[in-house]
Amino acid sequence: MSHFSQIKTQIRNLDSLKDALTELGVDWKPGPREVRGYRGQTHPAEVTIEQENGYDIGFRWNGKEYELVADLQYWQQNLSVDGFLRQVTQRYAYQTVVKETARVGFQVSEQQKNEDGSIRLVVQRWSA
Repeated sequence: MSHFSQIKTQIRNLDSLKDALTELGVDWKPGPREVRGYRGQTHPAEVTIEQENGYDIGFRWNGKEYELVADLQYWQQNLSVDGFLRQVTQRYAYQTVVKETARVGFQVSEQQKNEDGSIRLVVQRWSA
């Protein structure tokens, strides 16, 4: 019986996920790699985060999105699983918005972090 949990996300772009993890200071390894779990069990993942206790966290493509894969009994992060996913998701959304707006000719002209932790972005595009 597998001890791994798969937690659904709304993360669909691998590059934005990697950029979000890097921005958060998370030491991640590119895949495909195996996430290590209970009693030597492994699970494939496209991004792996090694923990000091020998049990990993990973993000795996399930055909629709990158889900978080981990043996939650051995979670060893500063934040809870929900808190970690909230931070990753916020930075992922930020990275995605900045990349997509740049792709269509916009640039960030203003950025403001609000007291509630949300981020306000103003983008603009100059036309000739």
